[in-house]
Amino acid sequence: MSAPPIATLSAQPDAAPASALATTLEHLRTGLLRLLLVVGGICLGIAALLTALSGGSFSTKLVYSVSIAVVCVLVVDAVRLTGAWIVDRLRARRGLPHTHESTSTSIWSGALSGALLSMLVGPPVGMWIGDTLTGYTSPSLLQFGSTNTRVTLTLSVIATFICVVVISTLERLHQARAQAEAAQRLAAENQLRLLQSQLEPHMLFNTLANLRVLIGLDPPQAQAMLDRLIAFLRATLNASRSASHPLATEFERLADYLALMGVRMGPRLQSSLNLPDKLRNVPVPPLLLQPLVENAIKHGLEPHVQGGRVTVTARAEGTQLVLTVRDTGAGLREGTPPEGTRFGLVQVRERLATLHGNAAQLTLAPAADADGGTLATIRLPLHAATPP
Repeated sequence: MSAPPIATLSAQPDAAPASALATTLEHLRTGLLRLLLVVGGICLGIAALLTALSGGSFSTKLVYSVSIAVVCVLVVDAVRLTGAWIVDRLRARRGLPHTHESTSTSIWSGALSGALLSMLVGPPVGMWIGDTLTGYTSPSLLQFGSTNTRVTLTLSVIATFICVVVISTLERLHQARAQAEAAQRLAAENQLRLLQSQLEPHMLFNTLANLRVLIGLDPPQAQAMLDRLIAFLRATLNASRSASHPLATEFERLADYLALMGVRMGPRLQSSLNLPDKLRNVPVPPLLLQPLVENAIKHGLEPHVQGGRVTVTARAEGTQLVLTVRDTGAGLREGTPPEGTRFGLVQVRERLATLHGNAAQLTLAPAADADGGTLATIRLPLHAATPP
């Protein structure tokens, strides 16, 4: 009554395939609960059927059924592990790389070979274990004319076939679901890379445009701004190639950017960055806050002759990480939707949607005090940002 865990290949398009032995061990670990449920259900069914047909003790028949099933499972898994190890050794000796196809073939051939061997070994060894546990003496299975022998062997073959069909169907569904999730993750990663590749030049072009204006008005300031820009790009471009970085690094890049803008705006720009120590290592997407700070300066502070202040704050609220960018500038235009419409805001909103779906959001609102201005708020799951 074997229940071989059928293979579920790793659905990682960009990852190197694991060896046949490593994949088999992983499948045995992840499929253990499913295996126990299927085999346990079949053992209960067989014990109930035999009790209904021939009478006797249900618990005794269950002991024999479970004994045979355990032996069959052990035989199948031993054959699978041995076969996977042999395949790995042969491919390594020939210098061949591991592929999804070779791993899948090894696992399937091991499962089928083990199932056939288990039907030969499982019944006699399982009956002997059952006799040892119950104290009974069962007729030899070599007596093929015996009704007991025919029933035992028939049920073993049928149970093995049912296990293979049921578990293979479940594993194929699991494999298809894993492949679909991998494809979805890959599409999300590609979308994030596209959004980030659009965002970085946008920020750079805006800064260069500001630098061009400053060259004609104040060459020494333009030179200082160019030095800041070079330092900012050195620090930012490498970090922005990763999927995430610590929130402290995000705030450091904001400090660089604000210093860069401070060269051009002088005392008209004041800033404050507030990051609690307990949130410093929380990972966030690179350049998540920079578009909000850029919009606060460009559309909030620059229209004011006297300038104003930009305040960036991080805090935890229950299971959420809350990031705010507040300016004391011109405020929102009438009719501006709370999610914003400008390029940088659209990029931030789409990146949040790609990473967290409806669990994250970006909103804009008028600042609720006498200083006026705009408050941009990002909310995203804090548990998803906790370092491993």
